[in-house]
Amino acid sequence: MKARAQDVGAIKERETMDEHSIDKAPDAAADWPDQIYSLLKTHNITQVALVPDAGHSRLIRRCLADNEMKVVTLTTEEEGIALLQGAWLGGAKGVLLMQSSGVGNCINMLSLSIMHRCPLPMLVTMRGDFGEFNPAQVPMGNATQTVLEAMGTLVRRADTPEDIAPTVNATIRLAFNTFRPTATLIGQRVLGAKTFGKD
Repeated sequence: MKARAQDVGAIKERETMDEHSIDKAPDAAADWPDQIYSLLKTHNITQVALVPDAGHSRLIRRCLADNEMKVVTLTTEEEGIALLQGAWLGGAKGVLLMQSSGVGNCINMLSLSIMHRCPLPMLVTMRGDFGEFNPAQVPMGNATQTVLEAMGTLVRRADTPEDIAPTVNATIRLAFNTFRPTATLIGQRVLGAKTFGKD
């Protein structure tokens, strides 16, 4: 009986550890992607530029299903900056979705948004941030905020599910109120660290 109680205790401890595991995928019941989609609608965002990313996958599906949104899949992230500036000049609002590794591709193009005073809200899912297994993701993940800020982008982080909607809302409002690039960095602690089976 004592051994059985120890086994039950060990199982409960493993379950508790699993609940807090950094390798755990984001909870399918988490509603923050749907909250972001609602914010895009609230702010009359009709152009969504993106390089496909698992962290944004549910948000991307919601945007693709919306006939009032034009979703453009990019070959590289900096194309989204030019695309969204053109959309703004044509009277449409847009948002750029990307992973932190794509920020490095945007460095030079970010100057356009500053020079031309065009709003550029960016929603960035982080890699190389929290529990990352891939060493190649760490340098850009570690430099993402610094690089964006060095290019004049106003950056805010969201490291809990509860922080995401208010931070994204503030990021979008700031972009369109001040005519500049802004970014919300959605931390890997929220998304779950990818392992691709390399536990």
